[in-house]
Amino acid sequence: MESSGTKHTRRSRATRDALVAAARGLFAERGYAGVGTEEIVRAAGVTRGALYHQFRDKTDLFDATVQAVEAELTGRIAGQVMGAATDPVLALKAGARAFLEAFAEPDVERILLLDAPGVLGWRRWREIGQEHGLGVISKALEAAMASGALAARPVAPLAHVLLGALDEAALMVAHSDDPEATRVEMAETLEHLLDGLLTRDGR
Repeated sequence: MESSGTKHTRRSRATRDALVAAARGLFAERGYAGVGTEEIVRAAGVTRGALYHQFRDKTDLFDATVQAVEAELTGRIAGQVMGAATDPVLALKAGARAFLEAFAEPDVERILLLDAPGVLGWRRWREIGQEHGLGVISKALEAAMASGALAARPVAPLAHVLLGALDEAALMVAHSDDPEATRVEMAETLEHLLDGLLTRDGR
């Protein structure tokens, strides 16, 4: 039989998930500044007290929303690309393209690129991106080095540089007057960057 503690934990998690889901939809539609907490609790079907039991304030809820979107994005790209591509270099290139294409989705672009750096601050935004993205990039680099396509070198510094390049490319697209053309240019630039890391025998 389920204990009262387990039931409480399950209900608390369900309330938190409902708030994040409601907030995500509203933040994606109108942006952080255009959404009030009353709208969020109404959309989530919970009380205002429940919101402040789960989160300190709207910014804390937004932080959790950014983490949820980032985790979903990273998991989706890793599942689609890393599992399908047998060539580790092609996997890196495909992952970079998939990353940029994902930011064409309005909710991802609005929440992760247009609002998160300003609302959470650059440092916190980077922390969340690193928490979710560095592991995937590091594994892809390790696989490429193990195959001989990339020269063996410390993985962590290179992973940070590539994540920074991906973030900057995505920001360029988000703030461009011609996002589609800029996305193509950024994808090509990232591929050239990866090509520059190949060994002579790399592909």
